[in-house]
Amino acid sequence: MQGQIIKISSNRHIVSSKGREYNTIPRGKFRKEQIIPKVGDYVNFDDKSLVIENILPRKNTFNRPMVSNIDQAFIVISLVNPDFSLGLLDKFIAHMELHNVDITICLTKTDLVNSIKYEEIIKQMEYYKNIGYKVITNLELDKIKKLIKDKTNVFIGQTGAGKSSLLNKLNPNWNLKTGEVSIALGRGRHTTRNVELYEFLDGKVLDTPGFSALDFTNYKKDQIKEAFIEFSKYNCPFKDCSHTKEKECAIKKEVEEGKILKNRYINYLKFYEEAK
Repeated sequence: MQGQIIKISSNRHIVSSKGREYNTIPRGKFRKEQIIPKVGDYVNFDDKSLVIENILPRKNTFNRPMVSNIDQAFIVISLVNPDFSLGLLDKFIAHMELHNVDITICLTKTDLVNSIKYEEIIKQMEYYKNIGYKVITNLELDKIKKLIKDKTNVFIGQTGAGKSSLLNKLNPNWNLKTGEVSIALGRGRHTTRNVELYEFLDGKVLDTPGFSALDFTNYKKDQIKEAFIEFSKYNCPFKDCSHTKEKECAIKKEVEEGKILKNRYINYLKFYEEAK
């Protein structure tokens, strides 16, 4: 049978298939071949012996936390308390781009920021919309529900940005404790230790204590370029242009002309330096 791993506890792997859950274990050869099953993996398993026979090809895979096959990330970012940060937003976006995850930016606490700051942030968000990202607020619950449908989703962002409050509004049955981190990307007092995949609003949501690998030291510099999707629209005269120091670089020119958001380019330079 085919199913999906929704929870792992010790050596027990809970697999969901056709509306039922099976308490399975992986084949012995997995350990010998250093194959590590992850929550989100689609697998073939024997429903009689309850043994996982093999793992199907993954769309993407993460090591911290140990999850796979994420379709969409909701990057929940507040306008104030904690303060809005383009650096943090671009870091989340780049990591999700590097794993082929669709991105929706979700702004919170829009009513708590002054009008001048609000207009500045909204103007910046127009840039993100124009390069292809969805931008919504946590008040647009119907839009969020539609976006969740038929996808495996994760809610990530700053600690204290309002992820748990948002999920409680979407489905009160979650009853997540606000003020603590349950579905998060970042550090905090986690109410959840094990990763688990839930059926949620005609889609799925990964409940995880957080993504802890947020640096770029394990990536190559060329990969960082690919994570900034707007760069591909402009043709540099140099095939291997790094978009950093080259005098004739088309990207640098577009930054100077205001077609590429300057702060985003600055963040690119920081991430590029972190990479191999």
